[in-house]
Amino acid sequence: MARPRQFDEETVLESAMQRFWNNGFEATSMRDLADQTGMTTASLYNAFGDKKAIYRLVLDRYVRQALETCSTIFGSDDPPLQALERFFDATVEEVLGDRLHKGCFVVNTALEVASHDQDFREVVTKVFEEIEKCVRDCVTAGQRDGTILISQPPADIARLALGIILGLRVLARTNPDRELLTGVVRPFFVLLRAQ
Repeated sequence: MARPRQFDEETVLESAMQRFWNNGFEATSMRDLADQTGMTTASLYNAFGDKKAIYRLVLDRYVRQALETCSTIFGSDDPPLQALERFFDATVEEVLGDRLHKGCFVVNTALEVASHDQDFREVVTKVFEEIEKCVRDCVTAGQRDGTILISQPPADIARLALGIILGLRVLARTNPDRELLTGVVRPFFVLLRAQ
């Protein structure tokens, strides 16, 4: 008969995520994860698998939470332009609230791991596509109601928005200055507003 687990899986994965987030994938060892989580290395292997498997679990967990936030904002009853403003405001506030300048876990994965690991590249690509789709659908609705310019296709505007979002997250790692970050966002909304 199998023994019940003597740990809370969510707590362990949160601890592992913090270690990976602070140090990166390559610089984190199984021993580091054991120290961070309070588990033995053997227990981690038995419960979750190797380092890559643990990283994938914490990445998937982070992605679920991030996409829920995206879904909540874009699934609200806010007019399209206001939903976009809320999304960008939330992104700026999130990066400014990151006192350790860890950046976005997905962006960090894109920069460190995804370039040489197909599995992680697919995860990152899917997340970026989901965000782009949310923005594109919102822009389409705004073009229909006349609040967002129609001179550019929604797909192009969504790609521009994604580029700005990723840029904000990277900029904030080294220079988390509100005026800098809002200055990156402001021209986007000037361009969006239908005349």
